[in-house]
Amino acid sequence: MREVEDDAVNQRDKGGDAGDTASRRKDARRNKETLLEAAAAVFVASGVDAPVRDIASRAGVGLGTLYRHFPTRADLIIAVYRHQVEACAEAGPALLESTPSPHDALRQWIDLFVDFLVTKHGLAAVLRSDQSGFEGLHAYFLDRLVPVCTQLLDAARAAGEIREDIAALTLMRGVGNLCIGAETDPDYDARRLAAVLVDGLRRPS
Repeated sequence: MREVEDDAVNQRDKGGDAGDTASRRKDARRNKETLLEAAAAVFVASGVDAPVRDIASRAGVGLGTLYRHFPTRADLIIAVYRHQVEACAEAGPALLESTPSPHDALRQWIDLFVDFLVTKHGLAAVLRSDQSGFEGLHAYFLDRLVPVCTQLLDAARAAGEIREDIAALTLMRGVGNLCIGAETDPDYDARRLAAVLVDGLRRPS
C-alpha cells in the first residue's frame, strides 16, 4: 500500500514538473515573440545599430533574457528578418478573408510589406558581409512572399478591380525601389508612394 502511495506522489511530482516545463517553454516563446516585435520596431525607428538595451526595454524584459534568445546582434537581425517575412506571408490570406475588397486587402498588405522592406534594407546592409547567408535569406524572402502577392493580385483581378498586366515580382520590386532611403529619412513616406502605385493598378473605368 505504501508503495502505491509513493508511486502516486511521484506521478504527481512528475506531472507538476511537466507542467512547470511547459509553462516555462510557453513563457520563453512569448518572450521571444515580444523581443522580435520590439526589435523590428526599434530597428525601424533607430536603425539596426540601435542599443540592445532599447530593445529589451521596449519588450519589457531584461538584457539577460534578450541574450539568452539571441547571443549576438547578427542572431537577432536574422531572427527579425525571418519573423517579419512570416508575418507578411501569413497576413495576405488573412486580409483576403477579412477585407471585402481584394484591392483593399492588397493595399493593406503592401503597407505591411513596406514596413518590412524599410527594416530589411538596414538588415541587408549588416548581413551582406556573409554573402552566402544573405543570399539564402533573400531566396527565403522570395519563396514565401511572391506567392502571397500573386494570390492577392489574382483575387483583385478576378474581382475586376485591377489591370491584368502586372506580375507579383514586378510589383514587389517597384515597391522595394520606392522604399530605398526611407530608413534614413524620417520625412520620406514610403507607404504613401506605395499607395499611389497600388492605386495605379486599378482598372480604368
